[in-house]
Amino acid sequence: MPNFENAWDEFVEQTFHQKSQQRAYGAGRTAHLKSLSDKMLFIAIYFRLYPTQAVQGFLFGMSQAQAHAWVHRLSCILNQALGYEQELPEREPWKLSQVLSACPSLEFMIDGTERPINRPKDKEDCKTYYSGKKKAHTVKNNVISERKGKVLFLSDTYEEKA
Repeated sequence: MPNFENAWDEFVEQTFHQKSQQRAYGAGRTAHLKSLSDKMLFIAIYFRLYPTQAVQGFLFGMSQAQAHAWVHRLSCILNQALGYEQELPEREPWKLSQVLSACPSLEFMIDGTERPINRPKDKEDCKTYYSGKKKAHTVKNNVISERKGKVLFLSDTYEEKA
């Protein structure tokens, strides 16, 4: 929570404290997510359960459009807060050897994941994203994690067949 608060404060500073700003921060309508803990709960529920934005808006008393705006705004802030904690997985393959050499005594698990996506409309995309193994349209990632569950490396997302 302290890192989320720091990331939020930086966001507010960069977004709302500009010379061209006509109104002070906090002016206007009362926000649906008043406190910082409400904001954290909102984005944590979204990433844990992945409800549709209409359902997310209903749960927090706002419209789907407002839920969409909050999801995108708070996703960046959560990502920044996790960066402060150094809990984000490495995304650059050329840094993988550095990540693995930092913890030589730990055991790692290497796994591939397939995540379902909506069926693409385009016929060629349908063929590209179709996974015969899962009998669904999916995207794939490779993951290296500790046994405790912390993800150390997450590859790019691929749509090719496994």
